[in-house]
Amino acid sequence: MRVIPEMKVVVVGAGYAGMLAANRVARKVRAAEVTVVNPRPDFVERVRLHQQVAGTAVAATPIAAMLRTGVALRVGAVDWFADGRVVLDDGTSLSFDWAFLAVGSTVRPLPGTVPVGTWEGAERARALLASLTPGSTVTVVGGGATGIETAAEVAGARPDLTVRIVGPAVADGFTGRAYRKVRAGLERLRVEITDDSVTAAADGVVHLRSGVSLISDLTLWAIVSGVPDLATRSGLTVDGDGRAVVEASLRSVDDERIFAVGDCAAVPGARFACALAGPQAAHAVDNVARLIAGRTPTPYTPRYIARAVTLGRDNAVGQFTRRDDTLRRAHVSGRTGVVIKELASRGGKYGARTGTGA
Repeated sequence: MRVIPEMKVVVVGAGYAGMLAANRVARKVRAAEVTVVNPRPDFVERVRLHQQVAGTAVAATPIAAMLRTGVALRVGAVDWFADGRVVLDDGTSLSFDWAFLAVGSTVRPLPGTVPVGTWEGAERARALLASLTPGSTVTVVGGGATGIETAAEVAGARPDLTVRIVGPAVADGFTGRAYRKVRAGLERLRVEITDDSVTAAADGVVHLRSGVSLISDLTLWAIVSGVPDLATRSGLTVDGDGRAVVEASLRSVDDERIFAVGDCAAVPGARFACALAGPQAAHAVDNVARLIAGRTPTPYTPRYIARAVTLGRDNAVGQFTRRDDTLRRAHVSGRTGVVIKELASRGGKYGARTGTGA
């Protein structure tokens, strides 16, 4: 491989995609000077934030313990990046030959709710949950994977509370027997299921689209939507959701030195998913290596395997998918589901730490 001496690589964001990208560059482009920029000094396992909320696991690991020798960490927020420079909010800047935008997705909570899809929100939710007295009611807003896992984990950890989950169609990301098993798993944990939309939350009351109002001592927002506006602030072309538009190779359509990976990248056929972040980062780094060697970058195609949710400590449901994310009938559940889901979660962290993935 032809190597350019003193090549500078900056990775913006230290989630699954950013960490894997940084460590993979360090492995594959030996002469590169790699710097990771992140607003906090910890790598957060987003797939464990529901456990962080419930106090059943710790979702953060120091980034320094995750980086390969020689990779630098800069703790700070990025204002914008362009023209070979990453400018931080303290006015300092980093130059780059290649950059990876990997800031993930974000949460836009309804006023009166506490988001569980961010580290700061999860920490606040954990403290508030711990302060609730027996008999209190927790409402989890969001019927997708984040909401299901949060409601189940809280119900399992705090059986002295009333826990409900509210969403237009709870567990509609599953079908057939898998769908029924997810719902049954919630019910076994005594989670009340309400198929409706929340329109407002204030003063200990949750208001539903149907006109019903529910008492709620703590309302958790478990819907991940949108991405940070860094790509927009940096003048990159974005789609309607603010995600950076990329070529098939995952390279920005505006700047050939920038690759966007993970939730913040507008990749056709991709949805918000930690399972896609690692493979995208690996593919983008490999394309940088190809370009350095004078070869043509290859296109990336999302490949799905399954959808899965944990339902407390002893149950999980996973439904297999085709590569295009359409659901198959085959599924696993119970302890088998727990083992598979846990292996997948650990695999994501291992890939980020080692820079491996495909």
